[in-house]
Amino acid sequence: MKILMTAALLAGVTLLGACVPQQQQLGQPVVFAPERSQRCDTSFRVVNNSSRTVTQLYFSQSALSAWGNDQLGQNVLPPGRTANYRAANPGSYDFRVVYAGGGEAQLRRVNVCSATQVTVTNSGLIAR
Repeated sequence: MKILMTAALLAGVTLLGACVPQQQQLGQPVVFAPERSQRCDTSFRVVNNSSRTVTQLYFSQSALSAWGNDQLGQNVLPPGRTANYRAANPGSYDFRVVYAGGGEAQLRRVNVCSATQVTVTNSGLIAR
């Protein structure tokens, strides 16, 4: 009789245990780790390796439709010169330069987390 009651009790506990959510059965709460924000060094330099002076430089996040302000302001970027910048946010950026005497070049979707330099050449812009 004792064996029969013990078996019935174990069967009942087993059936009840099947109804309990898994994390409660194990006694461990479910913990959701917050998604890690993408962190990177958004510093980059613009190097003018072309034979022309750059009079205007624009860069903005690729998701935006406008270029924003000229980053050179009253300055220019003569051949052989470098300018250093830091993007406000990680991610993809579009770049545009305007040359003295006319003409421009654009480069789209540059990941500033992996590219540290945008080079102006006579053929256009290159990121690396």
